[in-house]
Amino acid sequence: MSRIGKKPVPVPNGVTAKVEGQSVSVKGPKGELRFTATDDVSIEMQDGALRVVPRGSSKRARQQWGMSRTMIQNLVTGVTTGFRKELEINGVGYRAAVQGKVLKLSLGYSHDVDFPIPDGIAITCPKPTEIVVEGIDAQQVGEVAANIRKWRKPEPFKGKGVKYKNEYIFRKDGKKK
Repeated sequence: MSRIGKKPVPVPNGVTAKVEGQSVSVKGPKGELRFTATDDVSIEMQDGALRVVPRGSSKRARQQWGMSRTMIQNLVTGVTTGFRKELEINGVGYRAAVQGKVLKLSLGYSHDVDFPIPDGIAITCPKPTEIVVEGIDAQQVGEVAANIRKWRKPEPFKGKGVKYKNEYIFRKDGKKK
């Protein structure tokens, strides 16, 4: 039994949810999102909450049960509060700045990295060494943050690079004589 799947997803005030077969669309103050579940689960609206029920006891149905419930929860959270990832830049001369629809990154290469900001994502730089990625789609926010981090991953000796705000970098000692 999925402990996550058993919980219904409450739909808060100001948010409307529609279930059409296997598709769920959620509309709120920040926008509208849609999710289509597999045929292994059924989705129904009961008492102002969305409920996911497996259509059998196969392993795949149980896997899709919890995953579908979490995806629907992410839709509701996205249209109400949105998602946010914070990145930090460490290193001498490493910095970031937003210019229009482009994030300019100076990461120690011979050239600046121009990262185009995709639609549905807002990137801000409160400080030259901080990047904040915000949006309503959890998957898209995480993917954009990972793509920015990929340009210069933190290295274990000095910790230089782009890292998530609360990420712990395992540090190594240098050469010993």
